[in-house]
Amino acid sequence: MSQIAYTDPDIALKMTDVEFRRQGRVILTGVNLTIRRGERWILFGPNGIGKSTLIQMMATRMHPSEGTVDILGNRLGKVDVFSYRNRIGLSSAELARAFPPDEDPLDAVVTALTATTGRWRDTYDQADYDRARGLLRRFGVEYLEGKQMWKLSEGERTRVLICRALMADPQLAILDEPTTGLDLGGRELVVRALSELGEESDDRAMVLVTHRLEEIPAGFDHIAIMGRLAGNEKTAHAIRVRGGDPAPGTIIYTGDLEHGLTEERVSSIFGLPLTVDHRDGRWQAFAREMR
Repeated sequence: MSQIAYTDPDIALKMTDVEFRRQGRVILTGVNLTIRRGERWILFGPNGIGKSTLIQMMATRMHPSEGTVDILGNRLGKVDVFSYRNRIGLSSAELARAFPPDEDPLDAVVTALTATTGRWRDTYDQADYDRARGLLRRFGVEYLEGKQMWKLSEGERTRVLICRALMADPQLAILDEPTTGLDLGGRELVVRALSELGEESDDRAMVLVTHRLEEIPAGFDHIAIMGRLAGNEKTAHAIRVRGGDPAPGTIIYTGDLEHGLTEERVSSIFGLPLTVDHRDGRWQAFAREMR
């Protein structure tokens, strides 16, 4: 494969007219998103809207059916993904299933340096392991060293994967629902650590995926909100959707959080009247009493 570089070096990720189909059904359509280096983004939307599918494309694990995805100067499908995958940090439930069950969590973190899952013949030096241990401490799971991945709780596994996503000091870090499975204390520890990362001044682009407003850390100031293609859109996409299937997911808003997370918009995408509150740098939403 020959290298296809996007001409703007400040762009970490660009998705243009992306569509994804599975078994004849349109899952995503009309997705356009540009993320610049150093920006901190939230990818927000209800379950089943296609957030994880988008994340798989951002992380080079999946290709669009139509449209283009440019990642760190490389066009997806035109460049060997293993030549730049170690520059992308990923934490996701899908990735968690790729590790051997008996993998030591410390090795699960350090192998991010070679973008592999499973410690085989790769060699790492003491500085690599020191960095991995430091990340485990930062997220409160240093006690997991020497254990096995399959024995971890969901919350522990999630925190290990966040550490892995940051291990190689990636230029693009993608965190898919990083507080899944955590209790209140664990969630707040992770949100605090992510807030610190979000407020750092560097050129790493970060994308955090969530469907819960209270999990948005401080320091993340851009948001892409996903909803469904309007039912009255007269496009070829609507024709390809089989009867009874939900309309395809798409991005309905990109911009700052304050203008994106309006009560009208959030109520619309979740299908019920919601009150949205923002105070002390944190967000929350709750259902209004229905009369």
